[in-house]
Parts: sequence; C-alpha cells; structure tokens
Amino acid sequence: MIVASTALRDLAILPWVLLGLLIAFDMASSLRRPRNLSFEAPPEIFVGETVELRLSLESAPAELYARLEWPEGLSGEHDIAFYQGASGGFAASVPVRAVRRGVWRLEHLWLFWESRLRLLEFVPRLDLGAELRVVPNIRQVQSGEITTTVMSTLYGVKENRALGEGSEFHQLRDFVPGMDIKSIDWKRSARRRSLVAKELRAERNHHVIIALDNGYLMREEIGGLPKIDHAVTAGLATAWAAAIGGDLVGYYSYDVRPRTFAAPAPGRTAFARLRNWTAELTYVSRETNHTLALTELNARTPKRSLIIVFTDFIDTTSAELLIENIGILAKRHLLIFVAIRDPDLETLIETAPDNLEGAATIVAANQSINERRLVLERLARMGVTIVDAKPNAVTARLISTYLEIKAREMI
Repeated sequence: MIVASTALRDLAILPWVLLGLLIAFDMASSLRRPRNLSFEAPPEIFVGETVELRLSLESAPAELYARLEWPEGLSGEHDIAFYQGASGGFAASVPVRAVRRGVWRLEHLWLFWESRLRLLEFVPRLDLGAELRVVPNIRQVQSGEITTTVMSTLYGVKENRALGEGSEFHQLRDFVPGMDIKSIDWKRSARRRSLVAKELRAERNHHVIIALDNGYLMREEIGGLPKIDHAVTAGLATAWAAAIGGDLVGYYSYDVRPRTFAAPAPGRTAFARLRNWTAELTYVSRETNHTLALTELNARTPKRSLIIVFTDFIDTTSAELLIENIGILAKRHLLIFVAIRDPDLETLIETAPDNLEGAATIVAANQSINERRLVLERLARMGVTIVDAKPNAVTARLISTYLEIKAREMI
C-alpha cells in the first residue's frame, strides 16, 4: 500500500514538473528585452490639432504592443501596436490631439507581449522622458490667409475706393476732371498756379486691445477645446490683422482680479509678445470679477481704443454686473463683445425628445438661448458691436468686423 501511494504521488507531481520546465523554456525563448527606445515629435503642437508621434525600437519581440499614460493636455490611443520595418527595427505611429496649452511630459512607456507558447505575459516599463509643448493655434497666420485678406482689403480695390473718404492726409495729386471739387487744395493750387487735390485715407495707428476673461466659465469645453483656447486663437488672428493694418496692439487678462496688461505696441513685435503671453496663460477655476477688471481696464486706457472683450455668462442675472461695466467702458471706447456659441446646445433643441426628461432638457436649453439673446440685445443697444459665432466661425467673423470698423473709421 505504501509503495503504491508513493508511486501515485510521484506520478501526480510529474505534470507540474513538466509545466515548470515548459514555462522555463518559454521564458528563455521569449524573453527578448527591447533596446534603444527613441521618440520623435514636432517641437510645438498647435492646440486643437492632431499630429503623429513616432516611437521606434532597435530590437523587440514580435507582436509587441505598448501603452502610454496621456497627461491632461494630450489625448491619444491607449494601445499602440509596433510593426517591424524594412531595416529590421520596430516602429509605431501614434496620433495625438492637443487639447490644452502647456508643456506636457510623457514619463514612461509600458510594453506588452506574450511568450512564444502563450504561457507568459511580459510587461516591462521603459523611461521615455519626452516633452510636448502645446501652444496657441496660429495656423491661419502662418498660412498667409489673414495677411492676404487684410492686404487686399486695406490696399486693394476697397482702399482705392475709400481714398478721399478718410480723415488722414495721404498725398497731393494733380486735379483731373471727374474728381470731387471739394478735394482741391486752394492754397497749394494758388502757389503752383495749377489745380492740385488732396487725397485722404483711413486713419491708422489706432489702439486695439485684446481683453481675455480667464475665469472658470471660460474653461467650459466647446468643440473639443475650452472656450479660452477658442478665444486665444481668435484674439491672436485679430492681433495679426491689426498689426498688418498698421494699428497698435495691446492685451489684458483678468479673472477674480486684473492679471496682465501690456500697452498697445506696433507691428509684429507686439504679436510675438502676445503669442508668448497666451502660451503661458494658465487655466484657472476662479470666478470673474467684471467690475474690478473692467474698471481697471478703463483706467489704463485713457485714449479711445478698440477693445475686443472675450468673456462668457450664464444667464441674465449673472450678467447684470457685466452689462453695467461694459456700458461704462463703451462710453469712451469702441467695444467688440465676442461670445462663443455652443453648437451642441443648438443641435439639442433641434432634436425631438424621446421622453419627458428629454423634453425638460430642451425647455432648459431654449431658456438658456433666449436669456443669452436678451443679454446680447441689451449690449447692442448700448452701441457695443456683437460677434456671436460658433467656434469654427468666430475668427473669420471677428476679423471681418474689425476690417469693417476700420473702413468706416468708427474708432
């Protein structure tokens, strides 16, 4: 009996011994440590855009996968597949979308592969230590689209048509039949003993100030980005248009109190300074104090200026102080009030509800839209120019409004 029991016990242990040997063989034949991890990425990524990141390994197992922990400002795929290239190395292409401005670090890369016999899984961690810099989007500036629009408007056909209608002296020219007789400069004509006419043009060197509300309401996400990032993109584009148009550009930011103010300055230097400033503009969760902020702005701008205010509000009650202080500012300056419309909210009210909860949601959305319209109408009655557009259209609308104001010499 004892001999039989010992034989059965040895027989029962044998499968486990064989399994252990099999696992040892599987580990020895499959453990191939990846080497020479490299990372390629653009030096800067525009917020809201998607770029391709490249990862490469000199040596790696077959069927290799990886995983990255994306920081708050970046969005991408969690599982990344590596493919063997023609040169024998392994590479992966990872699409990543920039959703927040700032400098974001990718510290580690986790690799994953199965052993040859599918008995084991290997999950090593490699140090990546990569940095991605997400900056405000100036794609329209780089493409030349804004420059072409502004130059054609100010120096093309419209400028020729506007000659003689401005308030700034441009040049003298010989008077010819068909010109407005009111343009004759009689004193100079008497000296020259021939008729000469004055040409006028729209006045330049106006002060344009980009005022950004950086309070918590501007952190609301619309179209995949916070409102503040849509505002920064539109503000930078308008600043570039103003610089091309010969105006002086300044900027101002505020939340619970005034934060940063830069006096209007000429040319592309002002744009470069504005771009650097907006790249460092942080996301905050503080409530905006419109009374303190707009009073401070009014005190800092004694000369009549074009002030472009990017801000937000919830309803008519919360907008009362905003309206009051915008009205005070509008007595001295020309104001453009930029409101970024939520396209999802408009889509919601156009969709038939399926139940009572959906009907209640539509009623609330309609009430929000109506209150927003009432606030904008009150501001318009004060003489404030309103730009109310969806995120993808706000930049074009704002630049068009600026050029119209400049052509009509409203500043």
